Amino acid sequence: MTKMSQKSERRGIRVDQSELLCTKGCGYYGNPAWQGFCSKCWREEYHHVRQKQIKEDWALAERLQREEEAAYASSQGAQSQPSLTPFSKFEEKKSNEKTRKVTTVKKFFSPSSRIGSKKESHETKAPSPSISRQASIETDQVSRDFIDFLKSLHKPGREIHKQCRAFIETMATKEDHQSVEELSECVQDFYQNMSDRLLTHFKGSSERVERVMDQVEKYIMTRLYKNVFCPEITDDEKKDLAVQKRIRALHWVTIQMLCVPVDEEIPEVSDMVVKAITDIIEMDSKRVPRDKLACITKCSKDIFNAIKITRNEPASADDFLPTLIYIVLKANPPRLQSNIQYITRFCNPSRLMTGEDGYYFTNLCCAMAFIEKLDAQSLNLSPEDFERYMTGQASPRRQDPEGLSQVYQSLELLSGLGERQERVLDGARRLESDLIDWQDGVAREVQDILDKYPLEIRPPASAIDSDNVENDRLPPPLLPQVFAG
Repeated sequence: MTKMSQKSERRGIRVDQSELLCTKGCGYYGNPAWQGFCSKCWREEYHHVRQKQIKEDWALAERLQREEEAAYASSQGAQSQPSLTPFSKFEEKKSNEKTRKVTTVKKFFSPSSRIGSKKESHETKAPSPSISRQASIETDQVSRDFIDFLKSLHKPGREIHKQCRAFIETMATKEDHQSVEELSECVQDFYQNMSDRLLTHFKGSSERVERVMDQVEKYIMTRLYKNVFCPEITDDEKKDLAVQKRIRALHWVTIQMLCVPVDEEIPEVSDMVVKAITDIIEMDSKRVPRDKLACITKCSKDIFNAIKITRNEPASADDFLPTLIYIVLKANPPRLQSNIQYITRFCNPSRLMTGEDGYYFTNLCCAMAFIEKLDAQSLNLSPEDFERYMTGQASPRRQDPEGLSQVYQSLELLSGLGERQERVLDGARRLESDLIDWQDGVAREVQDILDKYPLEIRPPASAIDSDNVENDRLPPPLLPQVFAG
């Protein structure tokens, strides 16, 4: 516990829970993608800034138009008029050119025109047939499930389906000439209007409204997914590549540098870490914002379980964010920035503002912001070491307090065994030398005795009766006889 407390003191990742809330003080969870605002306050702020920008753009366009007209009028007075007919044609040509220029200027400052050129340049791109078939099958299944769900609502269900179909058709006409922010605003407005109507119909039953809105979101976003997820008119793909490159460059960051209270040597903890990595990677395969949020929530709960098993006590929120950062660095989820932007733009705002989904998503956004800004001070490293690690010139020494002590103990034991082995080998060599000397000594003594007392070999002694020539007249040997008793 003492080591862990020391680690907590030196951690540079601690985030006060109040920092996760909206900067306007409304009490809802904020989001770094919305400059710290919640979705409600961000929409209000975005609408105000957008209206101001539109007014400034139109004022600039009108000023340019007046300057164009003044320049044209001054050039008119300086020119001669040789004949009426040629001048009329010239005037008509200049008028058309002026109108075209002014219209071009106004279109340039129009929000929807900024995406035109990019959209046209990518019109020829189309998804592969296999992906299209898979998307079509999933879309058809979601449509059937949505209709089956609405049947239980009877008359309101028919009205909801009618409005959703009309909205999807309307969005199809806007996709080619509106930015993704404008499409997001349209979707959020539809969510808000639909939610207000459902609250009136269900007489304030928020649970039933939430259940219906979940199905509405699933139906709408499954149909719109291929056109609004990582659209070509944005730089989401470029940011995805930058994030992946950044995370790959940070592959050397250890669990000790982040002060993560997780012991992967414990099998249960290791399993939880693998599950958390799998869940965060699986997020990219989902098409509905709510389903992507569910993957984030599952990943976060696995993290809390891993911390709980390691410490044998409930995990704290202060330890969650460093562990989440560690999981993101290990997983390097595909298209992470696009998934975060997609959830931010098209998820039902009530899910992001409150509840565990909103809390975990806000922490993921904070983890992303930390990874993008991670520096030497954040990891308690010197700038020189940080730069060498980032460039691959060096690799940090793994610092596992428990594992390192075991390594040192093993090294000391091996060192003692080596010394003992040397002593045994020396003794064996001395014993071998002694045996050789003893063998030589014994051989010399034997030889000396043989030389002093040479061996005399005598002929073998003859048999006792070898000289008796009349042995053939001896009686035969007695044979044992058996008498019957």
